[in-house]
This record gives sequence, C-alpha cells and structure tokens, in this order.
Amino acid sequence: MRAVEFQQYGGPEVLRAVTAEAPEPGPGQVSIDVAYTGVNFADLKARAEGYRVPELPYVPGLEVSGRIRALGAGVTGLAVGQEVAALTEGGAYAEVVAADTTTVFPLPPGVDLRTAATLPTVLPTAYALIHQVGRLQPGETVLVQGAAGGIGTVAGQLAGAAGAGAVYGVVSSAAKAAFAKEHGYDEVFVGAFQDPVRQATGGRGVDLVLDPVGGDTLRAGLASLAPFGRLVSFGNAGSAEPWTVGQPELYPLGISVSGFSILTLARTAPAELRRLSEQAFAKAVDGTVALPVTAEFPLADAAEAHRLMGARTSTGKLLLRVKA
Repeated sequence: MRAVEFQQYGGPEVLRAVTAEAPEPGPGQVSIDVAYTGVNFADLKARAEGYRVPELPYVPGLEVSGRIRALGAGVTGLAVGQEVAALTEGGAYAEVVAADTTTVFPLPPGVDLRTAATLPTVLPTAYALIHQVGRLQPGETVLVQGAAGGIGTVAGQLAGAAGAGAVYGVVSSAAKAAFAKEHGYDEVFVGAFQDPVRQATGGRGVDLVLDPVGGDTLRAGLASLAPFGRLVSFGNAGSAEPWTVGQPELYPLGISVSGFSILTLARTAPAELRRLSEQAFAKAVDGTVALPVTAEFPLADAAEAHRLMGARTSTGKLLLRVKA
C-alpha cells in the first residue's frame, strides 16, 4: 500500500511517500480501505516534536473514513465492505489502516465518506467541551480560542444550539474572524482578547473558556472568567512549559479548571468515548452543526497540508484524499 511517514522530526519536508505492507487486523480490530484522512494539529506536533510517537519511522494520522477491508478475531456487528468512520492510534496517512472496533463507527444516515472523515476527532471533542466537560447552561457566555479551526467551528455552533447567551471567539486574523462569524460566533476578537472580553461582557467576564493553546493564552483565559466560571484546557498548541494552577488563581472567584483529550479517553474509557461520539455525530445528522472542508490534498501531498495548517492561515477542516 501507499503511505506517508517520517523517519525524523522536523518540518513538513520530512514527510515521505513510501510503499509499506498493509496492516492486518488483530483481535477486536478491523482493517479499513481509507477513502479520506483528516488532518489535525496533533499530526503536526507528532511530526515536529514526537507528540504521541512510539517509535520511528512513524505514519501519522488519527481519523479516517472508508470501507471495512477485513475483520479481526472476535469482531461482530460490522461487515466487510461497510462504510465507516474511525478514530485511530496513528497510521491514518495510508491506503489501509487498522483500528479497534470501539472507535469504528458505521456512517450515520445521509453522511458521505468525505463528510465522515471530518467527524471522529473534531465533533466528539467539541461536543465534550461544550456539554460533558464545560457543562454549558442556557444563557451562559462562552469564549473559544481558535474559533476558525475545526474544533472552534463546531464548538461555536454547538454553543449557540445549547442556548448560550453569547458566543465569543479568538482568532489570529481578520479573515479568520469573518469565517468564524459565519459559524455561530456573535463577536470575534483578533489577537489580544482579555480587555475586549471584559468590555463585551460589561466587566463580568465569561462563564466558559475553551483553550487549546496553553501558556500565556491560558492565563489570559483564566483572567477572563466570570465568578464561578470554568476553563477547559484541551491542548498545548503553543508548546508552553506546563503550568500549575492552584489556590491563588482558583479561590478568589470560585473558578475551576478541567481538561479533555479524546485520544486519552479512547485509551482509558472507550465505552464513554463511544457514547460521546454517537451523541456528537447525531448533531451532524440533524443539521445542528456543519464542518466545512476548506482544503483537500492527495495523500502524496500531505506535506502541503501540513504547511497550510502550520502557517495558521487555514480555516475549517483539511482532508487528505486517499482512495475516494
């Protein structure tokens, strides 16, 4: 099969197209003939920093859509040829990938393979941030970092559908701000946001902050919370040094901080991930949310997809076209 791997860490240029043996499914797994692969920021961190890379060489990629190629021992309820979406442990930049059945989902009614490739990581993550972890209540206000990215695009729509009093976003450019406003945001701040948030909320701050950046951005998010507000950390895109939040930050206004990682949840509580994903996918089926694919690349051009995402100019979702 064709695959794209890296043998050393570095920029997009370390991604190389190779020929490899197609994986066979182990017990409780299926192999999938990949139609589309989603590109995620975690793929860039794997390539550049070794994020979640067990060894080199490594084929990145965390989500696919396609058709089941073969069933491993003990697999029931799925069939060869069935169209599915799947969350993987890696290896998705390839024509064939193996995945545990706990993270393989038959396509919901009316969802095609191209759309399905946008679902496995982004939609359950955004749904968890708004509902399970963020516990957004009707009338509350939300601030989302990276509002024009994949998770941000979905989170804004989910927050509005949940009855948020106001949905605020933070982006890095005016073009991204315009995109975010088309996908559920009431107001979008470019760059610095702490003072604008206070102005927009009459000095109160927001009830919920969603932060994938970390570092100084997370600190500013904490400072933007209203009394009894919550911040959910779901990434460290800025590669900042870990920072401990304690009594001095939490006590004065009774704020709280929590975290979420869909990849960790897949390992520690797969049944919860499955329940979460099924609830989240329903929001795409009923039209509550839509995640636009703004760029699509052939598998061999994965480096170009990484360059676009790494330049922080992309919006929505990026896909690799494998065997559509």
